[in-house]
Amino acid sequence: MSAMMLDDKVVVVYGAGGAIGGAVSRAFASEGARLFVTGRLREPVDAVAEEITAAGGSAEAATVDALDERAVEAHLGYVVGRAGRVDVSFNAVGVPDTGVVGVPLADLDVDRFSLPIARYTRSYFLTARLAARRMVQNGSGVIMTVSALPARTGTTLIGGYGPAQAAKDALTRGLSAELAPHGIRVLALRPHGIPETSSMREVAGLKAAGVDYERFRAYLAGTTHPRRVMTLGEVADAAVFLASDRARGLTGTVVNLTMGALDD
Repeated sequence: MSAMMLDDKVVVVYGAGGAIGGAVSRAFASEGARLFVTGRLREPVDAVAEEITAAGGSAEAATVDALDERAVEAHLGYVVGRAGRVDVSFNAVGVPDTGVVGVPLADLDVDRFSLPIARYTRSYFLTARLAARRMVQNGSGVIMTVSALPARTGTTLIGGYGPAQAAKDALTRGLSAELAPHGIRVLALRPHGIPETSSMREVAGLKAAGVDYERFRAYLAGTTHPRRVMTLGEVADAAVFLASDRARGLTGTVVNLTMGALDD
């Protein structure tokens, strides 16, 4: 039997109660990682942890607001106290679309425009910086986050969402440039139009903007080479590989998971 790709890795996932965070957490655990799953709301995070442990994996749930520096710091202290180190920090924190999408930029209030930029970048910066301080002591680690296609392409009616993702991409490169000499890799994943992540709020936002969701999903699929969008499982499998030592040559980049929708 081949060794598991993340055997004995200590992993902290922020936003684990969401679709991508939950899928990645389950995939990490299935490959032998010891999971510390967190989120602002406890119930969905508990559900992920229970699913992992029921399948024979290792996971502890905690309520952590990734915008709160003290909360992130306290939880990382707990993780190190329990497991001795942090090997992987994965930020899948999202911002609800209500009040963010569906309004033309020319009509958008500046505070609504700025909200996703401030929250996405703050959460990623805090979780990355505080994990990095511990990883530097060990001379190794992987810091990861999730990006999106609007960071690179013009997209209508998404307000500050695209600029927020572009800022995270830039931060990924900057973190890598500073941390790579300490043995730390920093990566982002850029999937595209995953149907399973579409919450009722997102659908409501699209409908408010006069967009039929099914047609929109078909449009997204039509932009890819295989004429379909990537599944959550495929995103999670890619995350496992990138977090593993088999991807040790990859850092400072946003991994293109758009299935050809974006030409890199």
